[in-house]
Amino acid sequence: MCLAAFAIAQSSRFPWVLASNRDEFFARPAAPLAWWTADGAAVLSGRDLSAGGTWLAVDARGHLALVTNVREPGRHDPAAPSRGALVLQGLQCGPRDEAALRGLSQSACNGFNLVVADLRSDAAAWASNRVQPQHRLLGAGLHGVSNAALDTPWPKLVQLKQRLVECLTQSASVPALAEWAFAALADRREARDDTLPTTGVPLLRERQLSPAFIRIQADDGAVYGTRCSTLVIVEQQGSQRVVNVIERRFDAGGAVSGETGLAFELS
Repeated sequence: MCLAAFAIAQSSRFPWVLASNRDEFFARPAAPLAWWTADGAAVLSGRDLSAGGTWLAVDARGHLALVTNVREPGRHDPAAPSRGALVLQGLQCGPRDEAALRGLSQSACNGFNLVVADLRSDAAAWASNRVQPQHRLLGAGLHGVSNAALDTPWPKLVQLKQRLVECLTQSASVPALAEWAFAALADRREARDDTLPTTGVPLLRERQLSPAFIRIQADDGAVYGTRCSTLVIVEQQGSQRVVNVIERRFDAGGAVSGETGLAFELS
């Protein structure tokens, strides 16, 4: 997961909305969104079939967790634990377990952002092991992460957050909101050079990584890019909350290769 924006308690109809893209090498195998069992608990997510774990997941209690990597060229440790395991650990602890979040923020994984939420109560928290081990609770509002710290104003994150506000303003149904959000996540426009962050990669690479929807080409085709877009839309239906999770997958050519949508009520 490399880009995620989420609106907490910004709409009485849709109290929790998350729009996210997972960027990864196309050679790395993954399973599509589905219910599966992790440590004896039912989890709804896609799965990394290389190192195990996942990049974004929800469980039947309404816990949500997602992870993004922190871009830090030259500091990558190939022997570090997989960041995908952090998502499953975050599901277990929830956003209010301060001791557990502090422990996760001190993980030996390569640099990461971890967002954990309770979709029943709008509680959320962020933890990271960069720049220093830290974690904090998140209040109602609009938040987001890419490959730097929480709410770092990279152009694609700023634009996605703005588009998410438009989605909430313009949409009167889950399908309408989903199409607005998917359109925002599919934006392939590169940012202007004077707005790009400086993260230690060459300027050409900064440009290639600046859109919401990424494609990095090699001589024989795309090798890295946006593999899937995932939405989590919580709809308030009277006294009941319904969680809608929709994953749209893409092939190396950028075409839609599959879509899965599942919904469940929070008890």
